[in-house]
Amino acid sequence: MNVAAPQTLTLRRIMPEHNAAIASVIRQVSAEYGLTADKGYTVADPNLDELYQLYSQPGAAYWVVEQDGQVVGGGGVAPLGCSEPDICELQKMYFLPSARGQGLAKKLALMALDYAREQGFRHCYLETTEFLREAIGLYEHLGFEHISEPLGCTGHVDCEVRMLKAL
Repeated sequence: MNVAAPQTLTLRRIMPEHNAAIASVIRQVSAEYGLTADKGYTVADPNLDELYQLYSQPGAAYWVVEQDGQVVGGGGVAPLGCSEPDICELQKMYFLPSARGQGLAKKLALMALDYAREQGFRHCYLETTEFLREAIGLYEHLGFEHISEPLGCTGHVDCEVRMLKAL
C-alpha cells in the first residue's frame, strides 16, 4: 500500500527570489482560464515580473504559498490607485490546481484583509471576471458585495465583476 507523503505548505511574504515563480503561476493560471494580455487581464501588467518590488511600497503586501518548496500561489493587497486613500485593492490572487480546494485562498485573503485594516484602509475593492467562478464564491463568502461601477484606475478593462467590502 502506497501512502502519499504529507505536503509541506508555507505561506510567507514575497521575497525577490519569488518573482519569477509567482509570475509563472499567474501566467499558467491565466492561460488555463483564457485570460489573455490583449484583454487587459493581470498578465498584461508591466510589473508582473517584479512583484516583490511592487509590493514593497507603503500600504502594500503580497504573500506566496509554497508547496514542498515550490511557489504554487499568491495574493496581495495594495492601495487602490486614482481613488480614495482609504480604499485598498485585493490583487493577483492566483493558485495552481494543486493548491486549490485546501482553504489557502481564504486564509491568504483573510491575512490580506487584516493587513489592510492595520494599514488604516476602510474598504477593500477587487476586480475579477465571471470565468473565475470559484474566486467569486470565495469573495462573496468573505463579505464582498457586487458593485456596478469600477473604482480606481486598474487598467483591467475586461474585469467585469467588481466587488467592495467594508473593513
